Amino acid sequence: MAFLNRLISNATNIGRLMDLMDKAPQWRAQLLAKKNELRGGSFRDASMGMCALVAAADGTIDPAERMRVAGLIGSDPVLQNFPTDELRDLFEDNCNRLVGDPAFGRAHVLQQIGKAAGKPTEAHAVVQIGIMIGNADGNFDQNEIAAVREACQALGVDPQQFGI
Repeated sequence: MAFLNRLISNATNIGRLMDLMDKAPQWRAQLLAKKNELRGGSFRDASMGMCALVAAADGTIDPAERMRVAGLIGSDPVLQNFPTDELRDLFEDNCNRLVGDPAFGRAHVLQQIGKAAGKPTEAHAVVQIGIMIGNADGNFDQNEIAAVREACQALGVDPQQFGI
């Protein structure tokens, strides 16, 4: 019976992940439509905090992962409201904090993410960016899902709105 329960649970998780991947183009379009609303420092800080939190979700941030996220940061049209070097510096600072002192680093990053709380457009955009970062390698794993859920809590949004 336990095997059957795990099998059903895995099938449900795979179905949810497929739904998230199907929604990615729709979310990209939503973010682009709101690009002009996403110009503030709170969105900038929160989105870079989210990128670092998801990148560090498994407890490490390998150089390939940093490069992949840095590439996404540099090419994302919504984030082009900000200087790329500034975004990369914020991302790297958050990553270094998470690696250097995980407990305090996590608290700092969640504080950065929380800057978008109370701003529904920014908060939803930050969560969508986190999900897209998690899906960037084609494997949105349980650690990354848990990180995005934790960020949702900091933002005061329901993760079920996003299918997680």
